[in-house]
Amino acid sequence: MGIRLVTGGVRSGKSRFAESLCVKEGKPVVYLATSQVMDDEMKARVIAHQRQRPKEWEVKEEAFDLAGVIAEIPTGSVLLVDSLTAWVSNLLMREPLAEGEDPSRWRSRRLTQVESHAHAWLDCLAARDAVIVTDEVGLGGVAMHPISRCFQDALGWVNQQVALRADEVWFVVSGVPWRVKG
Repeated sequence: MGIRLVTGGVRSGKSRFAESLCVKEGKPVVYLATSQVMDDEMKARVIAHQRQRPKEWEVKEEAFDLAGVIAEIPTGSVLLVDSLTAWVSNLLMREPLAEGEDPSRWRSRRLTQVESHAHAWLDCLAARDAVIVTDEVGLGGVAMHPISRCFQDALGWVNQQVALRADEVWFVVSGVPWRVKG
């Protein structure tokens, strides 16, 4: 199986498709959830995801240190990371742009941190079976706010790094998966 990247727009069916890839493997699945629940609407989304996945899957929740969690997961299982979108957002907002702070300096620090963390957990994926879920940020326009542009750049870079290492890349549109690579 190797590494499979599943990308697409918000509510495109990415997670459901990624879960189906894991089920087909017939191995134990470890679901690595990256979302932080900060409001009722997000809580409802998380609950919906919990209800759709098999009860026997082991679940690990980690918003920041993916490398640390991945290193502890047995190699005989399939790792499902859902999602890189939330993970990048978590890292960027861990130290939000302070009032009066130079956005260029903030951006540089945040992008360096995202790159460092991404290299660390990508290295941990060597010789593992993994399905990684992310959102495609390259189909829209350039954001108007510096923080939003930083998010687009960071997630776009991470997605490209994962796609380079992935054995398969899938793009999901309106619930329909398209194989892009592999």
